[in-house]
Amino acid sequence: MSLFRSRVSSSIVSTMGEELGSFASASTTTSSSRAKTRSTWPSILRWIPTSTDHVIAAEKRLFSLVKTPYVVEQVNIGSGPRGSKTRWFRSKSDEPRFINTVTFQSKEDSPTLVMVHGYGASQGFFFRNFDALASRFKIIAIDQLGWGGSSRPDFTCKSTEETEAWFIDSFEEWRKEKNLSNFILLGHSFGGYVAAKYALKHPEHVQHLILVGSAGFSSESDSKSEWLTQFRATWKGAFLNHLWESNFTPQKVVRGLGPWGPDLVRRYTTARFGAYSTGQVLTEEESKLLTDYVYHTLAAKASGELCLKFIFSFGAYARKPLLQSASEWKVPTTFIYGFEDWMSYEGAQQARQHMKVPCEIIRVPQGGHFVFIDNPAGFHSAVFYACRMYISPNLETEHLPEGLTLA
Repeated sequence: MSLFRSRVSSSIVSTMGEELGSFASASTTTSSSRAKTRSTWPSILRWIPTSTDHVIAAEKRLFSLVKTPYVVEQVNIGSGPRGSKTRWFRSKSDEPRFINTVTFQSKEDSPTLVMVHGYGASQGFFFRNFDALASRFKIIAIDQLGWGGSSRPDFTCKSTEETEAWFIDSFEEWRKEKNLSNFILLGHSFGGYVAAKYALKHPEHVQHLILVGSAGFSSESDSKSEWLTQFRATWKGAFLNHLWESNFTPQKVVRGLGPWGPDLVRRYTTARFGAYSTGQVLTEEESKLLTDYVYHTLAAKASGELCLKFIFSFGAYARKPLLQSASEWKVPTTFIYGFEDWMSYEGAQQARQHMKVPCEIIRVPQGGHFVFIDNPAGFHSAVFYACRMYISPNLETEHLPEGLTLA
């Protein structure tokens, strides 16, 4: 979700102008000079090709930073639910769908932790966490259907219910193919919304739920959304609301910029995880590899990203807030938020009041919405604490690690 909130730097416009000027002048040179300058065009004016294969290749480059051995597989979830003649999401195609899945080597009998990414992201965003978490869990990370290296079918959903089913049902088919049960499910941001909705529908498979900076708890009717009503009354607010309802996504900006798309992504990653980081900034190598990976995940065919307007109204307010289902919760839950997360933990506090299952809210210092990148060590401590009874039953009463706070 936070990718949606990034702003396009005005300097990009001037850069584009300069490069277009160079292109115009080059077109008036002799044929020999054209041949000479043509070799420089790929680094200046070139539409960078992308595809699911490019995403997976970029993922492999990013994972060169991970030391734990892992296996990548494309899990076939078929062209429709098992035993049904119905095809996925009104599709007329018999083409099977695949979920890009990475499983990390772990100690025998380690509890299984399934990790689900957020909106505008993919499982590679957890690259700083795999080594530490794999020391105590069997880690399985996935790209949700329509994102990352997974299949990107045409998005045909027309309602909130159909859109939720897109993610919940495809995840359930993936679970069946992997023959998983009694696992810990971790979801970040929009992935937290999906994980929670899945646990509400299939609680028998989820041992514990970890929601990291989860979206989807508050609704537009929340009293704190008065600012949104006032903003919508302005011409800027009306324009942005129109873009939202027209399903204009951040990814369309990246694609529309063509050869300048990678530079926009680079500016975002170096700013968000560098100059404006709330914690541990990326190294030069991390920044380069993550930028390459993020570009390909955003620029590939539009699919799952088109869920945005059906799940959230303008302002990132859920159309079917999780708060309304809090009393139906059947799975013990831990919420994790960075101190600087723009996603408020107050929604989790309100939900906890209605839950009939154990619930904790942990806040991690020096962390924003991407707390697992900003403060990896703090995030790992929070996850270990949340799962203490599964990792070491004798440590169920272990004290909260230093620096973390309970809300």
